[in-house]
Amino acid sequence: MSSSSCHCIMLRKATRKVSSYYDEALAPLGVNIGQFSLLRNIRGLAPVSLTDLAARVELDRSTVGRNAKVLERMGLVTIGPGKDNRETMLDLTEKGHDLLKEGAPLWDGVQETIEARLGEEKTRQLQELLAAF
Repeated sequence: MSSSSCHCIMLRKATRKVSSYYDEALAPLGVNIGQFSLLRNIRGLAPVSLTDLAARVELDRSTVGRNAKVLERMGLVTIGPGKDNRETMLDLTEKGHDLLKEGAPLWDGVQETIEARLGEEKTRQLQELLAAF
């Protein structure tokens, strides 16, 4: 099997390319698509435990914890103890909410560009194929 027909290699290549579109659009805000996505998930679940957030984004807890600390240093999230002090809780700061508000049209623009490039039918097919995983 050649690398040009390997599903994993093809998906990784496409993922890197698509991520670069979002990263380029979000660069003026000082965040990448991974950080922006994590912020959106925190906003949707806030306040959220690190464990629950990791489960939601399907990453291991330590990876999410490292990324949350970067967002905390940027002033975008707060990290604190949960009810029993064994759990770490995350919430957005005002700056985090502002960044998401400012970034929404940038993210929307990339979405629209990709959908225009693919067309309505291929966009629907792509969503169905990716949802199958």
